[in-house]
Amino acid sequence: MSEPLIRLEGVKKAYHTAAGDFPALRGIDLEIESGEFVALLGRSGAGKSTLINLMTGIDRPTAGNVVIDGQAIHQMSEAQITRWRGRQVGVIFQSFQLMPMLTCAQNVMLPMDFANLYRTPKAQYASALELLAAVEIREHADKLPSAVSGGQRQRVAIARAMANEPVLIAADEPTGSLDSRTADAVFALFSQLVAAGKTVFMATHDRELASRVTRVIRIEDGELVDDERQPSATTHPPRGEPHVEMAHA
Repeated sequence: MSEPLIRLEGVKKAYHTAAGDFPALRGIDLEIESGEFVALLGRSGAGKSTLINLMTGIDRPTAGNVVIDGQAIHQMSEAQITRWRGRQVGVIFQSFQLMPMLTCAQNVMLPMDFANLYRTPKAQYASALELLAAVEIREHADKLPSAVSGGQRQRVAIARAMANEPVLIAADEPTGSLDSRTADAVFALFSQLVAAGKTVFMATHDRELASRVTRVIRIEDGELVDDERQPSATTHPPRGEPHVEMAHA
């Protein structure tokens, strides 16, 4: 059998506080195959963001192994993790994390430059326009993030996460600050990414959206308490959302 895209073994994470160590993750064992659409459900403080940060190399485990696409990222140096993440992972942060002094298109171009995709700034810009068109905000390409709405900034963040053609897209509460219509459209974009062969791991509070993915994992107090595959779930856009054509290098 092929190696899973994500393999976590005995992963623990403790944070040092004035009151003593706080165990955010208490021994996580998890395997995720390539092409899965996974929702991680849990209350605030359950460990969702910590788990995503460990999967993407933003944080390191206190104990255990984190292997992504055959790479033992828990053993990498900071420089190696930065290079690996820039080429292999697309991260969508809850607070967007866009560079405020750069235009929407320039924000999308940043990962391309880091991953050495495309030979010229002109080619990078053309690809950024394709990605922004895929999330239906091409007309805002040359605006600063402050000049567009929260939902539009989220779409820019999604386009940026796709810019390095990653093997894994990790999203931390990507619809938490969006209205239901925009959240549904964002979910449709994720579904199209999965249909195009990407793997999406999404932390969310939204049980309705979680019911439409291929796998739901629940976390409570730093422990996985449920893991349910949903073979009947659709990975196609709901309610007539438009198909998303992905850009390629």
